[in-house]
Amino acid sequence: MAKAKAGGDAAAKKKQKDEVAEAEAVPVAEQKLGEEVAALKGENEELSNRMLRLRADFENFRKRTVKERADIARRSNENLLADLIPVLDHFEMGLDMARQNEIPAAVLDGFKLVYEQLLQAIQKAGVVRIEAEGEVFNPHQHECISHLPSEDVPEGVVSTQTRCGYRIDNYILRAAQVVVSSGPAPTAAQEEETQEQGEE
Repeated sequence: MAKAKAGGDAAAKKKQKDEVAEAEAVPVAEQKLGEEVAALKGENEELSNRMLRLRADFENFRKRTVKERADIARRSNENLLADLIPVLDHFEMGLDMARQNEIPAAVLDGFKLVYEQLLQAIQKAGVVRIEAEGEVFNPHQHECISHLPSEDVPEGVVSTQTRCGYRIDNYILRAAQVVVSSGPAPTAAQEEETQEQGEE
């Protein structure tokens, strides 16, 4: 009986020892598991950040590609439209000459129709005429070919447009050729005063 009791005590001690070892192993396993979870969370966050950066890079690439394609198309259109502008000039000169030389109305109307179609076609492509007469001189849109005095037009304002200009969006295809007013002509008294000051 003592033997059985001693065997039972040994089994109980062993069981207790196993329980203590198991209880001690649980925090170590939990600690390892916590470390693995933290490492996986860090890796997941890094991958998420990398994915967001790649997505942003791709979106920037896509926008840049779309913009580059639009720029290429615009530049090729600009070249074609710039080549058509002298044709419009010659058409206008031809129509003026036809009016002056009393060409039959049917022929003149036919040429006007073709001219208007050509004008509508380039306007549909985004080309806008630069009307300069009466506007303040702008060196970005106007090409000054002369300064002339004018009693009616203030100084620095376009008094005459000699050739029409054209732009597409903010890009100038051709600047308008203009004559800019230098203000009223000086009177004889002002000219004498200017000469006297020059002689001093």
